[in-house]
Amino acid sequence: MQEALLAASVQWPDEGVPDSPTGWLITVAARRLADRQRSDAARRRRETRAAALVPADEQVAPPADGTHVPEADDTLVLLLLCCHPALTPASQVALTLRAVGGLTTAQVARAFLVPEATMAQRISRAKQRIRAAGIPFRMPPPEERAERLSALLHVLYLIFNEGYTTSSGADLQRAELTTEAIRLTRAVHAMLPADGEVAGLLALLLLTDARRPARATPDGALIPLAEQDRARWDRSAIAEGVALITAALARAPVGPYQIQAAIAALHAEAPHADGTDWRQILALYELLARLAPNPMVTLNHAVAAAMVRGPQAGLDLLAALDADDRMAGHHRLSAVRAHLYEMAGDRAAARTAYLTAARRTTSLPERRYLEGRAARLASGDEPNRGSAVRSRPSRNAPPAM
Repeated sequence: MQEALLAASVQWPDEGVPDSPTGWLITVAARRLADRQRSDAARRRRETRAAALVPADEQVAPPADGTHVPEADDTLVLLLLCCHPALTPASQVALTLRAVGGLTTAQVARAFLVPEATMAQRISRAKQRIRAAGIPFRMPPPEERAERLSALLHVLYLIFNEGYTTSSGADLQRAELTTEAIRLTRAVHAMLPADGEVAGLLALLLLTDARRPARATPDGALIPLAEQDRARWDRSAIAEGVALITAALARAPVGPYQIQAAIAALHAEAPHADGTDWRQILALYELLARLAPNPMVTLNHAVAAAMVRGPQAGLDLLAALDADDRMAGHHRLSAVRAHLYEMAGDRAAARTAYLTAARRTTSLPERRYLEGRAARLASGDEPNRGSAVRSRPSRNAPPAM
């Protein structure tokens, strides 16, 4: 109740006294109590898991003077431990979700569509590797922190992406994964508030997740970004994300996550699809391509170029990806090429590319969407410019489309 009264003293002078002050205070106090109970339970789980990860003779004893080691520090140490470079990326993701995210082995296995026994072995091998390497449960030395933090942010990004658009299966998205990725990124941001890339990642996830309520029809069909009802976007998440990226860009060296968040902010702030500032988005992708080039960046760069300079400019950028083994058989390359062909008026080529993309994806909602685009072209319906640009964060790439 004290925390509720403090919140009232801060908010009411600016926002006004609510119609039911007593009800407001009781609701806020109940939420704070629930948050504290969840935090205490999560702390106990983390302590148990941290003890299981490290041999007893290497565990850090509590200070002799009885002082308390802050919970946030323990969380950061455990996150960095799960993202040790000795582990494979797949093991880093699995161990982070199990040891820090609080998901059971069965839940992690379901999230990545593998048998529970397979996931249990993956997590067990990760723990054994940590023990074999003799990695103590403590903050890594300064020279290792930058590398560990980079891996940690990448793991959180991958977890979010898998939840935002599942790589396979009948569901378009898994809210439990996106929610957990945002929660963990918030924890890292609370511990490292001055780090621009941590703030950039949190802003990126919030701005992207804000679109989730409008991304699918009631029956689960995918709705592309240009056709979404923007009134359904989460405006509070957008406001928080924009504030985070604005502050980060003003004070910290620019990094890839900040650029991606700035792109997401431009999409979020556009009142409608036709009001999107594609010229600024294109400039940001050109900067991102110089700073952190990868095939997925090129893919989204091609869409932005097409929206500003015409579809042929985008198709020219895509041509370079045909020789890239990482992208040559990826469904997103065919999907973007289909969209650009459709923009150019080449309906036959667009239909062929949509069908190719549909065959290559393992996500059923995406497959149905791509097959629907191909069927519409075959029926002679008029193309809808921009409708094939999907609101999806891609692995290792900005979620601008």
